[in-house]
Amino acid sequence: MTFTLAVSAEMVHQDLPLVERVERLHGQGFSVEIWDWTTKDLPALAATGAHFTSMTGYVEGDLIDPDGADTLLRTAELSVRASRTLGSPKLNLHGTGLDGSGLPIKPVEVVTGDMWLAAVATLRRIADLGEHHDVVFTLENLNLAVDHPGTPFARAADTAALVRAVGSPHLMMNLDLYHAQIGEGNLIGLIHASLPWVGEIQVADVPGRCEPGTGEISYPAIARALDGLGYEGVVGLEAFASGDSDAAVAAFRSAFTVPDPGIDCP
Repeated sequence: MTFTLAVSAEMVHQDLPLVERVERLHGQGFSVEIWDWTTKDLPALAATGAHFTSMTGYVEGDLIDPDGADTLLRTAELSVRASRTLGSPKLNLHGTGLDGSGLPIKPVEVVTGDMWLAAVATLRRIADLGEHHDVVFTLENLNLAVDHPGTPFARAADTAALVRAVGSPHLMMNLDLYHAQIGEGNLIGLIHASLPWVGEIQVADVPGRCEPGTGEISYPAIARALDGLGYEGVVGLEAFASGDSDAAVAAFRSAFTVPDPGIDCP
């Protein structure tokens, strides 16, 4: 198995201060992901020795509006600088700015052709920024039905189309399978179609957004499919613990531990 297993410190061990969460996950052998870097003591996080694989790559702005795009680029550059403290993890983007509840600051009901063209132009600027600083931005798919109604370019098919249109190794997909299951389904088929543009895969089960094994998604089957396709990147647990956080991350590790094909399983 060649996956890098990472866990979002935002969603597990929530009874502990963030630095202690990171220390705990690092001690268990996981890489770590965070969200809004502006609220964090980045030097203290770096001092834990943890490997950070992802953080939010902007503070505000959007892909469509000219002023919003300029704001997105400005705060993306601030995020690049901040990311150096943590070893330059991937920098995550969404189809628009989200508020503290995950709702779009500027909800969109109908995405027009002009909006698509504007989004591609903005993301080309993002990719150029990534190339200049030698970092990778990832564009995450979201779901509209449960968590993020009104978000433009939310489906995995949308993020894949935008990433393909830009065509830069400095802009990849963050393929979130929790969101994709709610919005599209056919996850293994989606992985096959998307993998050339995927910079990271995030997981949680449906319904409930908890660890693998608590819902309807067969994550061991997905792990086997990823292994069979030769995926060697990050698989990030972006899920709440259904109970004990140590048990939740252990279930995640178990789901994404692919048996050696040369070993006969009982």
